[in-house]
Parts: sequence; structure tokens; C-alpha cells
Amino acid sequence: MSLFVVDHEKCKKDNICVDECPTRIIMEDETGIPKPVKNAEEFCIRCGHCVAVCPYGALSHTAMIPDECPPVQKELLLSAEHVEHVLRSRRSIRTYKKEPVDRETITKLIDIARYAPSGHNTQPVRWHIIYDHEEVQKLAGLVVDWMRFLLKEQNALATSFHMDRVVKGWDAGMDPICRNAPHVIVTHAPKGDLAAPAASTIALSYLDLAAPSFGLGACWAGYFNTAGSTWPPMQEALGLPEGHTCFGAMMLGSPKYAYYRLPLRNEPEITWC
Repeated sequence: MSLFVVDHEKCKKDNICVDECPTRIIMEDETGIPKPVKNAEEFCIRCGHCVAVCPYGALSHTAMIPDECPPVQKELLLSAEHVEHVLRSRRSIRTYKKEPVDRETITKLIDIARYAPSGHNTQPVRWHIIYDHEEVQKLAGLVVDWMRFLLKEQNALATSFHMDRVVKGWDAGMDPICRNAPHVIVTHAPKGDLAAPAASTIALSYLDLAAPSFGLGACWAGYFNTAGSTWPPMQEALGLPEGHTCFGAMMLGSPKYAYYRLPLRNEPEITWC
């Protein structure tokens, strides 16, 4: 079976799919109709660009057909002003309500985040949800144990990251690790997957930006992520699949407070060449 088929009646021979194919595996035949190049199956990354970019729905890929791909709804696209406001108003949430987020909403957030780009469309990101708050606190305690170890064995490094203050806060009954968030979302993938670190970061960023539209807030859990990828007791407790490692962690919950202003940031440093 061919990698893709073209409806000759719908095709306008406009060369758009040829131009847009990331791996250049589409060419025109002698009549101007798109066709796969030799060994196209080997190099195709199943990104769906060819299906998505055709205005007429003329091209059907073995991995997807036009009818399976929802149309872009122009009325739902954000203006530049909307995008700027959304991005500038986004806050890292560190104070949460105690109520848990229902699993359906978290699943919907991940369903949105899975559309984040990944290198060569490998889509390596896998999701691990620490849903129970007691389990979140148990893992936060392991992160503190990791910090105690570093303060003893690599004190200069640990104190440069203020781990001494974090441990004191924990011992005083606070939670500087997960901020008493009801849930933590972990992204993971095979340890040697070169695309996974960036893909995980981008996917979690998608989730972070989508969260406010559900009335939720998120915050990167840096200490949690680092312990999850380096500290054996933490790795064991996470229980990720064999050969997988933690590539990102994010707290999630309902914000306890609202924000009313857009804080300032440094001016960008830009060079041109």
C-alpha cells in the first residue's frame, strides 16, 4: 500500500504538500500530482503536515485521513494582543486549595499537551501522575532526604541552591518542595532518548499554559525533578518503567488566590547578525 493516496479530482496541483513536507519525501509525477519519492516510508515521520496543509482535503496518509483531522476554526484563533496577555498573565502558582482536581480534567490537560512538538515527531513523552496528596508528600520527603545527603556530601553545591533553607522549612512543617499542591505530574521517557528532554519541557509548558483555562494553576517542580532523575530512593519510589527516567515535574491544583496585575520583567537583550 502506498504511503499516501491523492484524490485526483480534488487535487489542484498547487505543490503545497511538496513544499511543506519536512523530510522532502513528496514529489510531483509527470502530470503534477503528488507522489512519494523512493523509500518514502523509511523517512516519513508521520507528522501529518501533508494532510493538514492541503486546502482541499485531497491527500490521505496511511497514518491519517483528512476526515479524521478536525478543521482549524479561525474564529477560535487568538489575536496577537490575546496571546501577549495570556502569556504575560501566566503565573507560577505556589499556593493551592486543598481540593483535588478531578482526573477527567487532568486527562484533558494532558490530551492538549500531547500535541506539543517533538524532535522528528518521535512523541517520546510519557505521563506519570502522582494523584494522591499523601503520596505527593511522601515523595517530597524523599526530596528532602536527597537534600540532606547533598548538604552532608556536597555542602557548597547544596547551599548554593539554598537547600539548607529548604530543609529547615520542611522541618518547621512547611512544604517548600511541592508547596502542598494536591498533585504532581511527571514526564518520563527512555533515559537515552535524545529528543525526550526538550520534548518533555515543551509538553509541560503546553500543560502549564493550558491550565488557567480550566481554572487551575501549575508550577515547575525543579527540586522534585532533579531528585527524581538522580536520587536512587526517589527513582525507586516513582516506579517508572524500566529504563525510563524523569525529564520534568510540575505541581498542579486550584490556585488559592487570583492575580490582578502583570508584573514587570527585564528588557530583552537582543543581538542581530
